[in-house]
Amino acid sequence: MAPVWIAVLTIALIALGAGLALSYASRRLPANANDLVEQVNDLLPQTQCAQCGYPGCRPYASAVVDGTAAINLCPPGGDATVRRLADLLGREAVPLVERVEPSVAVIDESRCIGCLHCRNACPVDAILGAPHFMHTVIESECTGCELCVAPCPVDCISMRPAP
Repeated sequence: MAPVWIAVLTIALIALGAGLALSYASRRLPANANDLVEQVNDLLPQTQCAQCGYPGCRPYASAVVDGTAAINLCPPGGDATVRRLADLLGREAVPLVERVEPSVAVIDESRCIGCLHCRNACPVDAILGAPHFMHTVIESECTGCELCVAPCPVDCISMRPAP
């Protein structure tokens, strides 16, 4: 019976030692940067609007983790996103960088041909319309990213100051 207890005790001590070593390593070794990029990316609104100066939310998240971008450059995310990013990254929450003049897209409905190009380009689905019918912008949903302006073949979209 004694050899059985010795084996059980030996295995228990090995398991305890391995657990302590893993616990120490998880606290001392740096976290995987890709995991942190994914966590930051998950906190962003995923509008892919490029208002932060990056082509989408994932590149912006990568720049935030690298330290090459500030955490307060995402207008669609607002102050709540800045606070969540600050909490996650252990940084100070700073005020959101507002654009000089927030704007919204406006469609001249009399010139709209219903081509759907603007609607397909809108990252937040702020444009309503059916094929071959006029389209309109839901101002409360528009982030002012201007991604709908360039695809319009008849130039009926303009940016106006937000109300």
